[in-house]
Amino acid sequence: MKHIFEQRVFYADTDSYGVVWHGSYLRWMEMGRVYWTEAVGFNLIDLKENHDVVIPVAGVNIRYKMSAKVDDIILVETELVSYNGLSAVFKQVIKNKDSAKVYTEAEVTIVAISNDGKLYRRMPKLLSDVFEKEIEQCQVLV
Repeated sequence: MKHIFEQRVFYADTDSYGVVWHGSYLRWMEMGRVYWTEAVGFNLIDLKENHDVVIPVAGVNIRYKMSAKVDDIILVETELVSYNGLSAVFKQVIKNKDSAKVYTEAEVTIVAISNDGKLYRRMPKLLSDVFEKEIEQCQVLV
């Protein structure tokens, strides 16, 4: 499943050069992963408080292709592209809504840890079931 949300670029998202600050893209990607997680039935607060699961970012590989500017309307696309039992990788693309020109492309790897910060050797079952189902659906569509 690909989740897409729309976001307007505000002045606060830009730097002194008048273009979007590089960290703003990472914030929008975080929003995209949260929305994706909610779309497949999870609430991050519930995972933390009731299941002792936190899913932090373990790695980001991002390519900046061009800069967004104030008042641009962007689309943030998020989809799960791989899962190996320990970590999951999301592909995230941020692009202009009107022109479809790509601002950034990234692969973001997440893992699962306990509230104490201990890495789970295997992704907890409630997450692994969803990740495996999503990967299977992606393979069927290809």
